[in-house]
Amino acid sequence: MTALLRYQADLLLRSQRWLPPVILYVVFLGVGVQSGQPVLNSLGYTAAALLPVAAWLVRICVTGEPPAARACVAAARGPARAHLACLLTALLAAVLLGVAATVAVTLLSAPASDGHRVHVAPLRAAAAGLPATLACALLGTAVGALTSHPVLRSTGRAVPAMLLGTLLAVVSAGSPAQAAVSALVIGSQTGRAPVTLPPLAAAALLTAAAFAAAAWLSSRRSP
Repeated sequence: MTALLRYQADLLLRSQRWLPPVILYVVFLGVGVQSGQPVLNSLGYTAAALLPVAAWLVRICVTGEPPAARACVAAARGPARAHLACLLTALLAAVLLGVAATVAVTLLSAPASDGHRVHVAPLRAAAAGLPATLACALLGTAVGALTSHPVLRSTGRAVPAMLLGTLLAVVSAGSPAQAAVSALVIGSQTGRAPVTLPPLAAAALLTAAAFAAAAWLSSRRSP
């Protein structure tokens, strides 16, 4: 699996197809996060904006190989393992991007609650924001896995489904991403950095199930 991950990471980096989602994420943060804003609110925005970017990265990874190369890798290592490597590569890329953004936003934002009434220690804020960011990265890749090849083969269906899935993951009650972001927003109102580990655990379970289903379907639909 290590060799497959290196292969997929090299494909992703060399293709430069990662640039549009990363640039879009940076633009989102540039517009929505300003220096001096309450740190927990900014971290909630940072986490939520990562979710569609993570789904987009999945689509880039699973469609990055030419068909002949994909067939060769699937024949050598198995279609399920080859597809799982694509998904894990996208997840790792989203996590690295989210961690970097969380650190930057924590440093730029004001260590205070809404109205700057209560001091919020930056380390405590980062400890609350990082699990939320990871939860959104996980759930975004889960949405991407369920709305990309081989689950949905038609681009006309896959892209709208991906957009709708990411929207629902952010706003739907009961979604781990929505719970994590809402906890940060509420924490910004009270000045207490929330513990967002339960949403992270739920997102990890959902993502593992989505990855397993996509990998299994890849082996079933392989030539």
